[in-house]
Amino acid sequence: MSRTRTVRLAVAIAAASGLWLALSQQPPAGLTVEELAPDLHVIFGSGGNVAVLTTEEGVILIDDKFDRNVPEILEKVRAITPRPVRYVINTHHHGDHTGGNARLMESAEVIAHTNARANLVRNAMPGATRTAFSDAFELHLGGKQVVARHLGFGHTNGDAVILFPQHRVVHAGDLFVRGTPFIDYANGGSSEAWMKTLDRILELDFDRVIPGHGPVSRREDILRWKADFEL
Repeated sequence: MSRTRTVRLAVAIAAASGLWLALSQQPPAGLTVEELAPDLHVIFGSGGNVAVLTTEEGVILIDDKFDRNVPEILEKVRAITPRPVRYVINTHHHGDHTGGNARLMESAEVIAHTNARANLVRNAMPGATRTAFSDAFELHLGGKQVVARHLGFGHTNGDAVILFPQHRVVHAGDLFVRGTPFIDYANGGSSEAWMKTLDRILELDFDRVIPGHGPVSRREDILRWKADFEL
């Protein structure tokens, strides 16, 4: 990695708890919804991107933004389906992706990688999950499948990539964002490991990718972003 890139990344580094506090104090922004398929949507706006998979037995969310966003997230979900949220899968522990955990845990099961759960606990963040997985986790609901994979360290040590096999779509969390990468060294992030993790993501069978932040993209966008990261 070049010195210029290293300096740029170093500027972006902050303790996860401090980052969560700063972001959580930003003014609320209205949320918008994009349909990827009749049963798969993305909610954009304040915080990380939320994927919404609807089934006849309930809804699966990927991430849940900040606590303040939960009412509007649920409002957007109700506009898509009358079914309740049954599960939430976190892509990692940062509060702009897990801030809604505590509230949603009152009626849904929230799941994260073991390291992500440990980071939530160690950083005294709300919404530590009751359920965690190590390498892979499959969720089957209403005839639909969601696969969560831990493919290595990168943004943090607890990043999960979520695959929607029937749609050939992945939610990459902050392992892929449309912007400058942030390496959370305090919580196990690693620039060197990140490149290998991106290679493993690219081995998955998908066409489109939901980034942690930014518009829905394609496999080729990850390749270009990775090449820029390695300069």
